[in-house]
Amino acid sequence: MTEFSLMIHGGAGVIRAPENYDASLRHIIETGAALLDQGASALDAVTHCVALLEDDPLYNAGRGSVLNAQGIVDCDASIMDGRTLDAGAIAGVRGVKNPVLLARAVLEKSEHVFLIGEGAEIFAREHKISFEEADYFLTEHRVAQLARVKEKQSVALDHSQANDLKLGTVGAVARDRDGNLAAATSTGGLVNKQFGRVGDSAVIGAGTYADNASCAISCTGIGEHFLRTSLARTAAFFVEYQGMNAQEAADAAIRHLTQKIQGVGGLILIDRNGECGQAHSTPDMLSATAVKGEIWVGAGLTLSMWGAQAR
Repeated sequence: MTEFSLMIHGGAGVIRAPENYDASLRHIIETGAALLDQGASALDAVTHCVALLEDDPLYNAGRGSVLNAQGIVDCDASIMDGRTLDAGAIAGVRGVKNPVLLARAVLEKSEHVFLIGEGAEIFAREHKISFEEADYFLTEHRVAQLARVKEKQSVALDHSQANDLKLGTVGAVARDRDGNLAAATSTGGLVNKQFGRVGDSAVIGAGTYADNASCAISCTGIGEHFLRTSLARTAAFFVEYQGMNAQEAADAAIRHLTQKIQGVGGLILIDRNGECGQAHSTPDMLSATAVKGEIWVGAGLTLSMWGAQAR
């Protein structure tokens, strides 16, 4: 039995009050680590963590999702199993309480990888995925946020100087005690995005990737930048074919992103050996890491102990 590793993120950008996220990040990483410690699979751990992130209105996913140009919440998500390369993804979905659970259902219960819009919603109802009414997702804060961005006639990354709500795309990566990797990502997208827009979070190889031969990656930022560079898969190539460890690959991927297109965002990565890495081209990124009995939390990465060392 090997050590397990787990990382989660809550978005990248300008994080003015990172301490507001510490309790949430700590709770989620601790519950995910407890699952892995008990022998849960990496796939189950990332599903669990991302679902909890989706339930928390602090983040731009699930309940906390931002509004598109029509003032509507629509969500994207994806998940990948590094053991088999099986994957599931959904985009443009409305009313689904936990988009990551729908992506997981696509992985396990369909012959496809990617479902969108109404078709994905029909599939969700067929497989008893929970829905919520629009009021569950819609808050006065989201309405005000959209109004501010519309005044600027632009779209905005959630953790940006264009707004004062610190929200963000969410994701998780894990390596379980059997050495298997998995990754999952979920988002409400960009504030004021055009109806029908899909970012990187739903796209395998752009915002999410996992392969036991290399690593597990979840990305956050301006989705168009990650789509244009296939950044998650690019990071995996750095590990598999150039022999980089997790931190080296994360740094190299962000260098590639910025040198090619001055891209904006960040990523978390666990490599095939269980080492953890993260990098971002934004001022900050919200994250938490559980590895070797230690937990690191927040944009400032404060340390606490977990597991055998803590006990």
